[in-house]
Amino acid sequence: MMKVAINGWGRIGRLVFRAALRDHSALDFVAINSRSAGASWIEHLLTYDSVHGKQEGEIRAEKDTLFVNGKEIKILSESDPENLPWRDLGVDVVVESTGQFRDRKGASKHLEAGCKKVIITAPGKEPDVTLVPGVNDAMYNPATHNIISLASCTTNCLAPVAKVLEDGFGITRGFMTTVHAYTGDQKLLDGRHKDLRRARAAAMSIVPTTTGAAAALGIVLPSLAGKMDGISLRVPTTNVSVVDLVAELGSEVTREAVNSAFEEASKTSLTGILAVSHLPLVSIDYNGSSFSAVVDAEYTNVVGGRLVKVLAWYDNEWGYSCRVVDMIKRLEAEGV
Repeated sequence: MMKVAINGWGRIGRLVFRAALRDHSALDFVAINSRSAGASWIEHLLTYDSVHGKQEGEIRAEKDTLFVNGKEIKILSESDPENLPWRDLGVDVVVESTGQFRDRKGASKHLEAGCKKVIITAPGKEPDVTLVPGVNDAMYNPATHNIISLASCTTNCLAPVAKVLEDGFGITRGFMTTVHAYTGDQKLLDGRHKDLRRARAAAMSIVPTTTGAAAALGIVLPSLAGKMDGISLRVPTTNVSVVDLVAELGSEVTREAVNSAFEEASKTSLTGILAVSHLPLVSIDYNGSSFSAVVDAEYTNVVGGRLVKVLAWYDNEWGYSCRVVDMIKRLEAEGV
């Protein structure tokens, strides 16, 4: 059974754990490391979640141990990953979700501490490989890929959509805007932040800012390197985002042909990753969606035969966390 540890008990760390419980996977979570959190805090925020509701089951904490449905999970509070007891605990995979150890030097500390693989739940700096499930995860090599970045939630939405367009029609160039729920990186009230726009109260304004999703797209789909750019608009909602992609295609298409390509992919190569909706839904309806991207077919549009617009919804928390669990299971199937 794959032994897993989580480093960082923030939004993604907690939801990866929840997603594994929901999935009924046989993953063995043996430790949670959170530098500033006590056992009661870890227990409480696993049990109660303002966005995703209460986690069912028996959950309690005692001193340095979390009990979940009878399973004992060690609680740690270590600031330096190199000092974590991964070797003693027999940890196979560490989910690195602090946001602090995204570069090669920081992530390597987990390997030095004794684990076999590190999954960075963010865009990484010089990882062994950047993978987006359903798009380029087939290139995973157990022998050489020990530090794995799963890119961002937005890249995980954009990449499957772009892959369908690129494979079916070719993309000449494009621009994406993610209308994104605010995140913990922003401020509840005006405060200090290196990005002066993100320094403003998140729940009061639409906040334009940067996104690395378009640049990361060229890493997972090399044929699109240098052909895409994008921005993010952070909006006053707690969860669920939408990618607005406008692309010039290499061949003339119709709205029906584009939607048909997405429908076909959702039933074949991107099953469980991409879905298509024909319902008149809004963002809250996608809360809890496990898909990386849900194409809103009603808003697919084509102008002049080659300029296409696609809207794709994604639960930027839950959908991404489900992909992390998928990747851990993939590593287990590959023998780590």
